[in-house]
Amino acid sequence: MLNDRRRGRLAAVTTMTAVALALTSCGSGQADGPASTAAEPVVITVHTFGGGENFGYDKAAATWNAAHPGIQIRYQNLTDRFEDVYLPQLLQRLQAGSGAADVVALDEGAMGLMKARPQFFTDLGQYGLGSRKADFPPAKWDNGVNAEGKLFALGTDIGGMTMCYRTDLFEKAGLPTDREEVGKLWPDWASFMEVGKKFQAANPGKDDPRFLDGPNTLYNVILAQEAQRNGDITYIDKANKLVIDTNPAVRTAFDTVRSFSEAGLTAKLASFTPPWNAAIKKGGFATMGCPAWMLGVVSGAAGDSGKGKWDVATVPGGAGNWGGSYLAVTKQSKHPKEAAEVVNYLTGKEGQIMAFQEAAAFPSSLPAQRDPAVGDLRNPFFNDAPTGKIFGASVENLRPVFLGEKHAQVKTAVEKILEGMDQGSVPYDQAWQRFLDAGVKAAG
Repeated sequence: MLNDRRRGRLAAVTTMTAVALALTSCGSGQADGPASTAAEPVVITVHTFGGGENFGYDKAAATWNAAHPGIQIRYQNLTDRFEDVYLPQLLQRLQAGSGAADVVALDEGAMGLMKARPQFFTDLGQYGLGSRKADFPPAKWDNGVNAEGKLFALGTDIGGMTMCYRTDLFEKAGLPTDREEVGKLWPDWASFMEVGKKFQAANPGKDDPRFLDGPNTLYNVILAQEAQRNGDITYIDKANKLVIDTNPAVRTAFDTVRSFSEAGLTAKLASFTPPWNAAIKKGGFATMGCPAWMLGVVSGAAGDSGKGKWDVATVPGGAGNWGGSYLAVTKQSKHPKEAAEVVNYLTGKEGQIMAFQEAAAFPSSLPAQRDPAVGDLRNPFFNDAPTGKIFGASVENLRPVFLGEKHAQVKTAVEKILEGMDQGSVPYDQAWQRFLDAGVKAAG
C-alpha cells in the first residue's frame, strides 16, 4: 500500500544468486568423463515502485534465493512515482506485449484499471493460489479478482495511518516530543492547525522549517478519512460515475489543504520529488501524514543521520487507510508457474513479516498481522516506536474505499493543481474550478 502506497529516485536492487553445480561422470576402472553443468535457474523478475525502502523485499528475495537455487528472484524497484511514471510505463509494456516483468506490483489506486484488463494477467487460481482466500480481509481479496471473476493479484501491505513528526524541531519550537503527548495536541484538524501556527511562530524566518511538507500527504490523509464518512468513495462512485464535484469528501480535503497553504504552514513541496526527499533528510519540515509504508520512505530518504529525529503519533481525525498494494503475474511471463510461487511467497505470512520488518509495510495477511513478530515490532529509526501495535490498532476498523477504473489518472491530474495552488502558480480563487476541470479531463 500513494500513494502514493502506497510512494524519481531510481533504485535497482539485484539479489539473484546464480548457482551452477558441476557434475562429474565416473565409471569403475575408467578415467573421469567430461564435466556437465546443471540447468540454469529459472529467473523471475519482480518490479516494484516506491521511495526509500519501497516494498521491503531485499531480505525476502535473498532468503528465497538461498533456499531455491532452481528459481531465483531478480528484484528491481523502478521508481518512487507510481501514477505518473510506473503506471504509464507498465501499461505501455503490457499493451506492447513485451518488456513487463514476470511479477509486477500494483498500487490499489490502479486496481480498477487492471481488473478491467484481464488479458494482461495470469489466472493465479490455476496454480492453487485460490486457497489463500482466508488469509486476507474480504475487501483485500476481492480487489484481486478481475472482471472475469479470476484471481489475478494478491495483496501485499495495507496503509493504516499515523502522523510522522520531527522531535528535534518540535523541541526547538517549545512543543512536546513524547508521542503520547503529541497525539493529544491534535484530536482533530482544527487543533492540528493551531499546533502548526505555534510551530511557525517559533520559526518565522524565510529559511526556517515549515510545519507541513506540502499538499499531497495532507490531502490524501484527509481524503481517506472523509471517504469513509461519505459512502466509501472518492472521485468515482460504485457505478463508475465521476463524482468529484459532488462528493463532500473531495471538497473537504481540498479546502483543508487550501487553508493550511494560505496560512503559510507548508514547505510547498510535491511528494516524491528530489527537493521533498532532501527536505526529509535536512529537516525542512516538521510533520507529514504517514500511512505505514511511508515510514520506509522517510527512513530511506533521511538515512542514518535521521535516526532518532523522527517519531510517529496518532493522526488527527481518527484512523484512515491510504495505500496498499498487490502483486500480479503478467501474461508475458515465460514461467507463470514459478512466478506464481514467488507471488505466493512474497504475499504469504513470512514474506509480509519480512517486508514489515524491513520497510514498515504493514501486512494485509491476517496470519502475519496476528504474529508476535508484527505485533511486538518496534522501529528503531522512529525512536523505537511500537509500530506493530500502532498500525495494528489503526487498521482494526477500516472499511474499504472504492477506487474506480480511472482513479489513478484523476488522482494524478488533480494533485498537480493542488501542488500549483500551494506553490503559487494557480491562484487560490481559481484552484477549485481548475481542480474540477483537471479531474473531468483525466476521467475522459
